[in-house]
Amino acid sequence: MNSLQRALAPAFLLALLPILAADNPYPPGPDSKPQEGVPKGEVIKGEYLSGTNSVFPGTVRSYSIYIPQQLDRAQPAPLMVLQDGGGYEAVNVLNNLIAKKEIPAQIGVFVSHGRVRAHSTNALDRFNRSYEYDGLGGNYAKFLMEEFLPHVEREHHVKFSSNPDDRAIGGASSGGIAAWTVAWERPDAFHRVFTSVGTYVGLRGGNNIPTLVRKSEPKPIRIFLQDGENDLNIYGGDWWMANQEMERALKFAGYDVNHAWGNGGHDGYLATQVFPDALRWLWRDYPAPVKANAEGKSKQPVVTDVLLPGEDWKLVGEGYRFTEGPAVNTRGEVFFSDIPNSRIHKVGLDGTVTVFAENTGEANGLMFGPDGRLFACANAKKQILAYTEDGKSTVIADGLESNDLCITHGGNIYVTDPPHKQVWLITPDGKKRVVDTGLRFPNGVRLSPDQSLLYVADTQAQFIYSYQIADDGSLEFKQKYYHLHLVDGSVQSGADGMALDTQGRLYVATEMGIQFCDQAGRVNGIIPKPQNKWLAHVVFGGPNFDTMYITCSDKVYSRKTRVHGVLSSQPPIKPPAPRL
Repeated sequence: MNSLQRALAPAFLLALLPILAADNPYPPGPDSKPQEGVPKGEVIKGEYLSGTNSVFPGTVRSYSIYIPQQLDRAQPAPLMVLQDGGGYEAVNVLNNLIAKKEIPAQIGVFVSHGRVRAHSTNALDRFNRSYEYDGLGGNYAKFLMEEFLPHVEREHHVKFSSNPDDRAIGGASSGGIAAWTVAWERPDAFHRVFTSVGTYVGLRGGNNIPTLVRKSEPKPIRIFLQDGENDLNIYGGDWWMANQEMERALKFAGYDVNHAWGNGGHDGYLATQVFPDALRWLWRDYPAPVKANAEGKSKQPVVTDVLLPGEDWKLVGEGYRFTEGPAVNTRGEVFFSDIPNSRIHKVGLDGTVTVFAENTGEANGLMFGPDGRLFACANAKKQILAYTEDGKSTVIADGLESNDLCITHGGNIYVTDPPHKQVWLITPDGKKRVVDTGLRFPNGVRLSPDQSLLYVADTQAQFIYSYQIADDGSLEFKQKYYHLHLVDGSVQSGADGMALDTQGRLYVATEMGIQFCDQAGRVNGIIPKPQNKWLAHVVFGGPNFDTMYITCSDKVYSRKTRVHGVLSSQPPIKPPAPRL
C-alpha cells in the first residue's frame, strides 16, 4: 500500500496494516499475537439499526463484542470500547493481558460508524463517520450511553459496570478524537482513553479541543496518545503538530497523560505495537480511581487562581421550578428567585434556605442597593420592586419590562429589557429612560468594580458588551468586549447572569458553564456546570464573599473559591491593572 492509499484508507483498514504489510517498521510484539495456553475469549458479531428517534436516525452499523473466559457474569463488567470496529490486534491483546492479570477481565465492544443505506444500487450510502466522530459536543456520547451500549447489554445478556474507572474507550484517527470527546463530555462514564493518529484538527472543530482543555477545569481522564511525524498535513491541519499540541495542553492542565511518538504516517503500525503497553499504563493501579489533577501540576487559571483544590459543587436547594437572579447582602446572605412560583428565597449563613417573599410578580433578577433594600425585576407586574428586610415591597418604577438589574453605589439602576432589546436607566428620583438599544437579547447586567463601566450580556450572541458610564448615567463607547466560547453547534453563548471579583474578573453563566474573563475581555477559564440544564446566574456570597453560588434550573449550588466577590452596593474599588 502506497502513501496515498494509506492517507485515504479508513481507520478500520489502517488497523489491519501491521498484519498485511511486509514493510511494517513497527512489528507487533508477542502480546499482540495468539499465545499457547492463553484462554481465548468469545467474539460475537452483530449489527445495530437505529430507530427514527435515535441520535443518528436510520443508521446501520456493524459491531463485535469480545467476552473473555475469565469474566464473572454475576458482576457488572469492566468495558473497553473501540471505534471503527476495533483494530490494534485488540482481541489477542485482551486475551494475553487478561490472562497475565495485567488488566482486569473486561468486555470489548468494537463498533463501526453508522451508514444510512441507499434506496437503490444506483445511489451511495450516506457515510456518517466524520459526522459522528469528528464533531464536538455530546451527540456520539449520548448515542453510546443511551442507545448502543444498552442494546448490546440486552442483546448479549451482559452487564457493563457503570463506574467510569471500569471503562476505557479508544480509536484511530477520527475514531480517536471521538474517543476523547466521549470521555470529555461524559467523564461520569469513561475515565481511560487511547487515541492513535487522533484527528485533533479543523475538520469539525477538533482544533479547538486543546484550547478548551487549557481553559476548562481538569476532568478525571487518563489518556494515552500516539502519532508520527509523517502523519497527514492537509487542508484540515497538521495531525502531527495537532497531537503534540494536544499532549502539551493536557500536561498544562494537569492530566495524567502519556504518549508514543514515532516517524510513521497516518497508519496503525506504531499504535498496534504500543497498544499492549498503553493498556497496561491506562489500567495501572486499578481499581484505584482516576483523579483530576491528581499530582497537583495543573497550571490552569481555573485551578491556580480561582478554585480551591478538593472543592466541588454542593447542593444548596432543589425542587424549584426555575431559579434565577441570586443577590447577596452585606452580611453575605444570598437571595434567589423561583420565577414560575413567584417566590424569593433566602440562603442563611448556615446554609438554611427559607422563603423571603411570596407573590413577587415572577421576580427574576435581584440586586441589593446601597440602602440595604433588595431590588427585584417583577416582570409579570411590569414593575421594579424594592424589598425591606422584613419582606415588604415598594414600587420603584412602573411600566417597563425587565430581566436583570444592577445598582450603583450612588443609586442609579440599570435594567435589561430583552423583549424590546434595550437597557433602561432609573435614577434615584424615579425617572427612567432608555440608554441603549440593539442587542439581540440583553440579559445579565453588572458594573465593573470601580463602577466606571457597565457590562451587558447578550444571550443570543457571543459577546458581553462593555459601555463607559457618563457622569449623567448615560452609556457611551459601546463595544463587543468579552469574547465567549460557544458550545459546538450553538449560535449563541447563552450568556445570562454575571458576577465580578476584586481582581476585576468577570464570571458569566453560559451554556458551556461559568466562563471567567480577565479585564482585557479574554476567557481565562471555564468551570463546568453541575448538571446539564440551563445555567442562569452566578454570585459570590458567604461571610467572606468567597463562595460561588449558581442558579441552575431547578437547583441552586455553591462552591468555595480562592477569590472574593464585589458588591456594587458598597463604595467602588479600583482593581489591579490588567495584564495586556
